[in-house]
Amino acid sequence: MRRREFITLFSGAAAWPFAARAQQPERMRRIGFIVSLTKDNPEAQARLAAFAQALRELGWTEGRNIKIDDRYTGGDAERTRKYATELVALAPDVIIAGNTSTVGPLQRASRAVPIVFAGVVDPVGAGFVDSLARPGGNTTGFTQFEYGMSGKWLELLKEIAPHVTRAAVLRTRDVTISETGMFAAIQAVAPSLGVEVSPLGIGDTEDEIESGIAAFARTSNGGLIVGAGALTVRHRRLITKLAARYRLPAVYPYYFFVTEGGLISYGPDRVDPFRRAAAYVDRILKGEKPSDLPVQTPNKYELMINLKTAKVLSLTVPPSLLARADEVID
Repeated sequence: MRRREFITLFSGAAAWPFAARAQQPERMRRIGFIVSLTKDNPEAQARLAAFAQALRELGWTEGRNIKIDDRYTGGDAERTRKYATELVALAPDVIIAGNTSTVGPLQRASRAVPIVFAGVVDPVGAGFVDSLARPGGNTTGFTQFEYGMSGKWLELLKEIAPHVTRAAVLRTRDVTISETGMFAAIQAVAPSLGVEVSPLGIGDTEDEIESGIAAFARTSNGGLIVGAGALTVRHRRLITKLAARYRLPAVYPYYFFVTEGGLISYGPDRVDPFRRAAAYVDRILKGEKPSDLPVQTPNKYELMINLKTAKVLSLTVPPSLLARADEVID
């Protein structure tokens, strides 16, 4: 064999392993995804779609190099514990958690699997992280909003319904840390607005919710502030209907209450944190630790007004408020 032929054959043989390695598929990474909504809820699918799209922009594609295992709890505590355990058992590389009710069960199931939350109100107060700047442990993410902004709900209620002198803050009967913080922020601004505020604890049945709202509505000049808990979200259709039935002006934490017939909402964009969470997932999959990724606060809030509901309640929406609205339903 000539020397040139030998070198050619040797070079080709040496290249075989490299070619074989280049043709091998990427290692599949597993991502858990759990939210406290039902699977058929458009909001739940919007969050998942935004998260998946942001991952694709970072080079992670479902079926090629990642697999997303999604779970939907519908706000049910027992189902949440079950799905948290299931996801951890799948040994994922990271789990996306929708809110406070999903993070706790996940942490109890594992202190090793990285968790990125996309909607916790007070992660420090809930004990999920050591601090916003240095989370520590296996959990980090994006807060839903700061307690201080809760006072804005009462300001908006008084602005759109100046006659209101009493406001009930709708929240769960078994008060969470975040609900306590939000109520304190509302109480802080109440005296300057001339409004008496009181908590209205509700249970997880339609009868309990209706009886509570009906009792409050027996006295005039009342209005509602609907808290941002999983229970109020789950019963949003009923709550908006009852507010209309008893002619109670009401302020809601998310835009989808207004699309259901609610009067006005002010709160963070609930899809955006899932889009932003993809960047943290990308960094974790590339080797960074949740403990080194600071918790971030929202950077996008939305104000929505339903003029049809305002008309039903005989309310005239101030032009200044309309000018600030991100969306108006008329």
